[in-house]
Amino acid sequence: MTSQEQLGWMKRGRTLLLVAGAAVALLAGGIAVAATHGSSSEANRLRTIEHMRLRALVDADTATAGELIAPDFQLINPAGGVSSRDNYLEATETMNIDYRAFEPVSPIQVWLSGDAAALRYQASLDLVIGGDTHVSHQAWVTGFYERRDGRWQIVWEQATAIPNSFDLFMHSIEPIT
Repeated sequence: MTSQEQLGWMKRGRTLLLVAGAAVALLAGGIAVAATHGSSSEANRLRTIEHMRLRALVDADTATAGELIAPDFQLINPAGGVSSRDNYLEATETMNIDYRAFEPVSPIQVWLSGDAAALRYQASLDLVIGGDTHVSHQAWVTGFYERRDGRWQIVWEQATAIPNSFDLFMHSIEPIT
């Protein structure tokens, strides 16, 4: 085979690879779109439940919050701490965590697949921790819900703080020497 023929085969192979890659990307994108949209009414129902949960936390209404939080719930807070459902509700009830505000500031994005859903949004938080530490910041919130016995409950939640000061944030993650 001459070098010209080899070059022709390489070009055809590269073109075939690009076409195949584009087809896979389109197929994967179509599957992702189909999986993320689900029922818009069900997505709106989840958004409403999340708003109710946040309002219950701000109001220290642990009865309502408890109905929306699964027994095996785990929260990873912005400081990296882990709280169980019981610990979280107790801290809210005793005002050890006193939410003054916990409100979405971006649309709540919903990924829905069967009896599982993930919600993601930016929130504005204003709270007092331990009775004397006032914290006000924005965060990305991701929650994982499951439909159990016909009811949606949050199972996992992670809040990632959006730093008010980039310099302070960088200082906080410097290696300890």
